[in-house]
Amino acid sequence: MRALIRVVLIIAVSSSAFGAPGRAQAPFPAKEWARSTPAAEQLDPAPLAAIARDIGAGVYGNIDRVFVTRHGRAVVDDTYPRDYAAISRGRKTAIGCGDGCADASAMHQYNYFHPDWHPYHQGRRVHTLQSVTKSIAATVVGIAVGRGDVSGFDRPFLPYFADKDLTRVDARLRRATLDDLLTMRSGIEWHEQDRPLDETNTTIQLEASRDWIQFTLDQPMDADPGTKWAYNSGGSHLMSGIIRSATGRFIDDYADEHLFRPIGIREFHWKRTPTGHPDTEGGLYLAAEDLARIGYLYLRDGRWDGRRVLPADWVRRATSRHVTKVGPSWDYGYQWWITSRQNTDVWAGRGFGGQLLIVIPSRDAVAVVNAWNVFGGRAGNIVGPLVDALLAPPAKGDAGR
Repeated sequence: MRALIRVVLIIAVSSSAFGAPGRAQAPFPAKEWARSTPAAEQLDPAPLAAIARDIGAGVYGNIDRVFVTRHGRAVVDDTYPRDYAAISRGRKTAIGCGDGCADASAMHQYNYFHPDWHPYHQGRRVHTLQSVTKSIAATVVGIAVGRGDVSGFDRPFLPYFADKDLTRVDARLRRATLDDLLTMRSGIEWHEQDRPLDETNTTIQLEASRDWIQFTLDQPMDADPGTKWAYNSGGSHLMSGIIRSATGRFIDDYADEHLFRPIGIREFHWKRTPTGHPDTEGGLYLAAEDLARIGYLYLRDGRWDGRRVLPADWVRRATSRHVTKVGPSWDYGYQWWITSRQNTDVWAGRGFGGQLLIVIPSRDAVAVVNAWNVFGGRAGNIVGPLVDALLAPPAKGDAGR
């Protein structure tokens, strides 16, 4: 069995495509996904095979697994063995040290180089999702709003933190809504994407702090809420505190009952911060085929085998372009990235090291890729080639469904 590491790409069908060929008959996975082939599901096998060859040749760095479904059937399930003990040995930076690290203080779950914790957790099959966690945590928040456990998206979020010291909070933050938080427009000053991964990076400082929620609330503001987009992992971690405050339960427990178990996810790991809150900025681990279930749920507009799991209208809201041009070719929704390729919408969860979860509303397909490109060096971006492969028309003569 080859070692597994998963980045997630999910390509989804819009509600208008429910009448498309193959859609009505598409199964929901039980314990396992039904199996098929790319050609049988009207995908051209050639570009998918070319990607597999390039992965084997190292074009995309440390890719560990590619898992693709179409019409509810797994059509690609490739794993690539990586010896992360050997790959990480002797490596040391601000984000950790590798196997053989002599510094005992670095033996913890936020050591991103050590194979005991990344990319798999303690040798289990679950793989780190990094910031794809944000997309899933936002999904759980959406469920909580739909159930009435959390107030609406236009309500201020600061009242959920009445147990924290708010004396240093900028008055403008009191106006910031849940919508502002989910779209990364809270106005909190945050330096993550504009800094190297060292002690000047606000997220590195966050992960070194004892109380992540208090640390985030203590940061200065540099904009009015709703006016400026800034990638902010601390803001994403506030989702963990909101669920805890609103429901009295930690988000991992709440997600297990209302999201994971209803769609057949039984195994996961969720890192906890020193205060006990599950890390919603990047701490969730899932197997690739289980992450694909999340994508498939989005493909089915929040329904799973006849049961509504996500609130009506959540998928549309979460994947709408609330903020445009936040990066090259990317817009932003509710902790989801949105882009267009070949005039086709693509929704994505994206995480450190190469984790991705993408939804394309026209192809009824889910693709999960796990990787661990954190050790330096150049690695090709697999997103474009993989999405293009899934958009390619079937080769002439291929069987169709």
